[in-house]
Amino acid sequence: MELTIFKVLAPTAIAFVTGMFITPVISAWLYKNEMWKKKAGKGTGYGGGKTPIFDKLHAKRDTNTPRMGGIVIWLSVLITISLIWILQFISDNPSVQSLDFLSRSQTWIPLFALLVGALVGFFDDLLVVKGTGKHFAGGLPLAQRLMVVGVTAVFSAWWFYEKLEVSTVSVLGYGYVDLGAYFIPFFVLVALAIYASSVIDGIDGLSGGTFLFIFSAYAGIAVFQQQIDLAAYCATIAGGILAFLWFNVPPARFYMTETGIMALTMTLTMVAFMTDSLGGGEGVSVLPVIGILLVVTVVSDMLQLLSKKFRNGKKIFLVAPIHHHFEAKGWRPEKVTMRYWILGFVFAIIGCILTIMF
Repeated sequence: MELTIFKVLAPTAIAFVTGMFITPVISAWLYKNEMWKKKAGKGTGYGGGKTPIFDKLHAKRDTNTPRMGGIVIWLSVLITISLIWILQFISDNPSVQSLDFLSRSQTWIPLFALLVGALVGFFDDLLVVKGTGKHFAGGLPLAQRLMVVGVTAVFSAWWFYEKLEVSTVSVLGYGYVDLGAYFIPFFVLVALAIYASSVIDGIDGLSGGTFLFIFSAYAGIAVFQQQIDLAAYCATIAGGILAFLWFNVPPARFYMTETGIMALTMTLTMVAFMTDSLGGGEGVSVLPVIGILLVVTVVSDMLQLLSKKFRNGKKIFLVAPIHHHFEAKGWRPEKVTMRYWILGFVFAIIGCILTIMF
C-alpha cells in the first residue's frame, strides 16, 4: 500500500513542481508574442447569434491576457512522464524504478487523447490570436474541432472493442450492459458530450478547479480498482492543473483556452471508459455525478438554444452557460468560481462513494 501511495502521489508533486518551474518561461513567451484576443467577447455564440451581455462582462478581461495557459498542464504531464520513464534506467533504487506508469494497458490511450487535444487546441488558439483572413481568423470552426474529437473517439472506441475486447458498459446499481458493436457509437457520443462541456472555461480558475476535482476523483477510483498506472496518470494531471491554477486564480496571468480544455476533455473520455467495465468499475456511470458541473454547463447551453429557437428568441438565462448567468446577475467572478469549486469537491466525493458502494 505504501508503494502504491508513493507511486500515485510522487508524480503529482513532480508535475506541480515542474509546472511552477516552466510557467515563468511559458508566460514570458505568451506576453512577448501578445498571445491574446485583439477584440473582447465572443461576437457570436454557438447558436450563431450575438452575445452582447457576455461581451460586456468580458470587455476588460479578454484582451491583454494571454490564451494558451493550458500548455502548463499538458507540458507538465509530458515532462513528468518522460522524467520518471528515464529515471528507471539510471537509478538503482527500487522505489524510483517503480514510479514509471507509462503502460500500454492503462495509459497509452489516455495520453494519446491528451496529446491530440493539446496540439489541435494549440493550433486553434494560435489562429484565434494570430489568424487573419476569412478562413483563419477566429480559430478552427467548431465543426472541425468536433471532427477531431469524433475521429479520435472512433479510433479509441475501435481499440477498446477490437484490441481490448470491450463491448460492455457498467450501469450503476444494475450491472453490465453488452452493447455489442453499438459500443463504438456510444463511446463517440460520450466523447462529444464531454467535449461540449469545454464551454465551462470562461471565468478565472473555474475550469481548472472543476477538472482538478474530476481527475482527483478518478485517481482515487483507479486506485480502488487496482489500476495504479492510470491512477498515477490522473494524479499527474491534477498536479499540472494545480500549477496552472497557481497562476490562473484571479486576476489570471493567462487563460487555459482550447489547448488545455480540449486536451483535458478528450483524455477524460478515455479515463472514464478505462475505469468502467475494463477496470471492473462504473467509470462512465459516475461521470455525470463527478462531473456534475460539466453536465449543468452543457444542459444550460442546450436549454438556452432550444428556448431561443422555439420561444421566439426568449431566453431562460441572461447568459449561457449558467456560470455567466450568475455573473450577469451581479455575482463577482470569484464568488462563482469558489462555489463551483465547493460543488465540484462535494460531487467528486459522492461519485467516489457510489463507486465503492456499487
